[in-house]
Amino acid sequence: MKLYDISMPLYNGVPGWPGDTPYHFDLAWTKDDSGSVNVGKVEMSTHIGTHIDAPYHFLDSGERVGGLDLALYIGRAMVIDVTIMKEITAEIVKDKLQAGTKRVLFKTRCWEDRSVFPDEIVPLKPEAVQVLYEFGVCLIGVDMPSVDPLDSKELDAHHALYEHNIHILEGLVLDEVPEGEYELVALPLFLKEADGSPVRAILRELTK
Repeated sequence: MKLYDISMPLYNGVPGWPGDTPYHFDLAWTKDDSGSVNVGKVEMSTHIGTHIDAPYHFLDSGERVGGLDLALYIGRAMVIDVTIMKEITAEIVKDKLQAGTKRVLFKTRCWEDRSVFPDEIVPLKPEAVQVLYEFGVCLIGVDMPSVDPLDSKELDAHHALYEHNIHILEGLVLDEVPEGEYELVALPLFLKEADGSPVRAILRELTK
């Protein structure tokens, strides 16, 4: 049974949102200092690498990570290849999606060089959200830092997804994953008050 690790590695220097808290790992204690163990410490944004957005990220009254249903992030998911598209539109969703699909991961491949933050992405059109909702989707994932244009302040797609009770997973690595159906596991950390959380996301091939 094949596993795909669809997570971005986190390392000192990994690109994050310009101006946001960068990822940094260091040793608080070394084995020489403590006499027994190395103990690391991490500083980072909750939205670096592969992560989930809690509604509180873009809505003051929204749920925080500690209140989210873990069932959202485990279960069957469909990878949809949209690599030749400039936007994720309602027409694409209607053409590609299967009825009853609860989790959809969009493979855009627009973030080709993951050593630098991208200049542009393939945004989700807010009109596509209604179609996702009609198909029964509760989670979408993307292989880019956001579902909205990088310069957006309105975050129309974020808000449309929230209004339709569809949750968000960002920063996936889907380059080597063929289009199709898989089992997704992408659990957030139990950061009770947080607006987002890093995840270790994997896809597992379904047993035939």
